[in-house]
Amino acid sequence: MERDLPRRDKFAAEYRGALRLYLRRGGEATLHRAYEIGRRGLGEGVGVLDMVALHHGAMVEIYAHGKSPKQNHSSVLRRAGTFFAESMSPFEMTHRAVGEANEALRRMNQALEDEVKRIAHALHGEAGQLLAAVHLSLDRIERDLGAPAQLRLQEVKDLLDGVDQQIRRLSHELRPTLLDDLGLVPAIDFLSEGIAKRSGLRISFRSSNVKRLPPPLETVLYRVVQEALNNVAKHARATSVKIRLRSSGKIVHCSIADDGLGFESREPSAGPKERGLGMLVIREKLQPLGGTVKIISAPGQGTTLLVAVPREV
Repeated sequence: MERDLPRRDKFAAEYRGALRLYLRRGGEATLHRAYEIGRRGLGEGVGVLDMVALHHGAMVEIYAHGKSPKQNHSSVLRRAGTFFAESMSPFEMTHRAVGEANEALRRMNQALEDEVKRIAHALHGEAGQLLAAVHLSLDRIERDLGAPAQLRLQEVKDLLDGVDQQIRRLSHELRPTLLDDLGLVPAIDFLSEGIAKRSGLRISFRSSNVKRLPPPLETVLYRVVQEALNNVAKHARATSVKIRLRSSGKIVHCSIADDGLGFESREPSAGPKERGLGMLVIREKLQPLGGTVKIISAPGQGTTLLVAVPREV
C-alpha cells in the first residue's frame, strides 16, 4: 500500500466511512462491509499491521472531529472492536489455511522421510546380502579355476567391493543412522566427507553450541545442507564450500557458502532450472517449521545460503 498513496488513501477513507456508518446504525449489512473491506485489503497485499494502523487512525479521526455517535465511550469501543474483528476475519481464515497447509506439508515431509528411511535400510540390507551371496558364489568358482583365471576373478571381486562400499555410503547419506543415533553434527560431517570425495569439492564444516535438536528439526537441516551441497556440486562450478552451524538463543543458524559462479541475487531464479528446483525444495522443507532462507550472491562471487529455524518445532 505504501507504493500507491491514492489507493491507500481511498481504502482508508472507505474503512472510516464504513466504520462511522456501523457506529451510527449497526446492522448485519453494515457489518458485512467490514468483511468485504478486509477481504479486498488482503487481496491487495494489505498486512495485519496496516489494518491495525488503519483502524487506529479511523478511531482517532472519529473522536478528533467529534463525529462519534451519541453513545458512551465503552459502547463505542465495543462496537468498533466488533467492526475491526469482522474486517480481520479474512486474515484469520487465511492464517488458518496457511497453518493447515503447513501442517499437511509437514506430515507429507514426514511420510517421505519414513519412506526414504525404509528404502535406505532396504538398500543397505538387501543389497548387502545379495553382494555377500555373489562373493560366496565367486569363492566357490575360484577354487575350480587356474591361477590366471583367479587373477581375473579377483578383479571382479574388487569391483564388487567398490560397489558394496558405494551402496553403503549412498544408503547412509540417504538416511544416515548417525542422524538418529548421534545427531545432526556427526551426520553433516559424514555427508560432507562423502560429497567431497565424489565431487572433488573442498568442504569445511564447523559447528558451535549445537547439541541434540528435535528430530524433525535435525532432519530438515540435514536435508537442507544435503540439497545445497548437491546444488553446488552440480551447478556452481565451485572449488570449496564452507558450512557453519550454530545455535543462538531460540534460533538455529546454518550457512552454506561456495566460491562458485554465483548469480544476480535480485533474480534468484535466474540460474539453471535445476538450481531453482533445489531452492524450492529447501524452502518447502523449512516452511512447515517456520524456517527461512536468504540468498546472497553475485556473478563471479559465489553464493551463500543463510538458513534460520526456530529450535522449538
